[in-house]
Amino acid sequence: MAARKTAVRKAAPKCETCGGKGETTETVRVGTRKGRETTDRQTALCSDCWGTGLAH
Repeated sequence: MAARKTAVRKAAPKCETCGGKGETTETVRVGTRKGRETTDRQTALCSDCWGTGLAH
């Protein structure tokens, strides 16, 4: 009897938007009407992969 071969799982590709980190950085906006951009940055959950870091 021949030996069984095990299936090799391929690694899922990384998300291109966040680079596989699961987070992106966004500029902080201030003001209600014009939304002036400041020099501050904040991290946000990647909307493409929802924080997993893997492309779907």
